[in-house]
Amino acid sequence: MNWILLLIGGLFEALFAFSLSKISASNGREMILWVLVFLGSVSLSMLMLYKAIDNGINVSVGYAVWSGLGATFTVLAGIFILKEPVSVLKIVFLCTLIMSIVGLNLISHK
Repeated sequence: MNWILLLIGGLFEALFAFSLSKISASNGREMILWVLVFLGSVSLSMLMLYKAIDNGINVSVGYAVWSGLGATFTVLAGIFILKEPVSVLKIVFLCTLIMSIVGLNLISHK
């Protein structure tokens, strides 16, 4: 269950990063909406991280996995939603990040 909390927290972390780009590209009511999305997603992301750590995941592993998942989802959102450029190096480093997250997950069960 704790790993699911971190996964959800990582998704909310990507949402708050994504909402920052939307805030800077909007104005008026749309900007207010994105500010609310940002505030809500930041709060939920932090809550999921807190709950996972409070339920027994080591803070060092939990934080690394949470931030790594957030970074991974943010890169993917940038590529698929914001149409950011993709390079071979971006894919290589994204795969390295994912492998590191999996590795941390595996060693935390020992």
